[in-house]
Amino acid sequence: MPSGRRIVGDMTNIGEQAKPPFAVLPDPSSLFLARAERLSALAPDHELGPYLSFLAKLATAQHEVASDLPPALLPPDDRMARSLAHGMPPLSRATIEPDDVMLAAVERLVARFGAVTLPSETATAIAALRTGLRSDGHRLVGAALKEASPAQDLAQRVLILAGLQVHFSRLAAMLDANALKPVANAACPTCGSPPMASTVVGWPRAYNTRYCTCGLCGTMWNVIRVTCVLCGATDGVSFRGFEGQPDTVKAETCDTCRGYVKIVYQVNNTALEPLCDDVASLGLDMMLADEGWKRGGENPFLLGY
Repeated sequence: MPSGRRIVGDMTNIGEQAKPPFAVLPDPSSLFLARAERLSALAPDHELGPYLSFLAKLATAQHEVASDLPPALLPPDDRMARSLAHGMPPLSRATIEPDDVMLAAVERLVARFGAVTLPSETATAIAALRTGLRSDGHRLVGAALKEASPAQDLAQRVLILAGLQVHFSRLAAMLDANALKPVANAACPTCGSPPMASTVVGWPRAYNTRYCTCGLCGTMWNVIRVTCVLCGATDGVSFRGFEGQPDTVKAETCDTCRGYVKIVYQVNNTALEPLCDDVASLGLDMMLADEGWKRGGENPFLLGY
């Protein structure tokens, strides 16, 4: 029988929700290992299986190299403070110059990856890149960073960017996340790169919150949902996916700018990883390209698609 006692819960948090952090910095010690594991899990029976397995090997090499490099060197504090004060990213890829540690990250990744059993064409490209890095490394790395590499050097640029992912994730991890602020639409608050994809997360302090992920440094930053990541429009935003497929990866399209960025629903499946599942859903990009939509996400491993 009911006891007649009235049970009263703690009402102090009703109407209040912890504000999710604006920026979440990468952890280089786990970032690339998580990607390698996800890519390896996606590869079997996938139509892109060979490429996903290739990227899993590359991510494994990134993980191994990340813990075996000289300390990364941030720009001077006063320079970063000026950038932040003027609404600019503190590690802007547009202005940062390659240093010896940045070059070492690329060289060691290429060397480590070159030791893996690879198709002959890839092995030849790696050998050529290693030769080029020894003679003209700073220029090659700078060109890839500034998106000035010749079109015919696409394969080499992808490998250089993989090394730069390692370097910039190490730099980003040294920042104060609380100091980062929005800089512009479609721009990472750490390095200014475009977003790779966005993710709806299931974190306790940010449940159902959307974060963009940088394809270079791995920083995640909060963007209000149902807002175009590319231009900031809120009207004409819709979501596209394949009928009958799980509700895990969609494309957020914008009628205003005619662009789209993938949105990954990690809240529905914690195994999802934005870089990996962006690559694995290439079929969605192909469908949208046929319809005239322009991809706005920048994933180093989808360059050329």
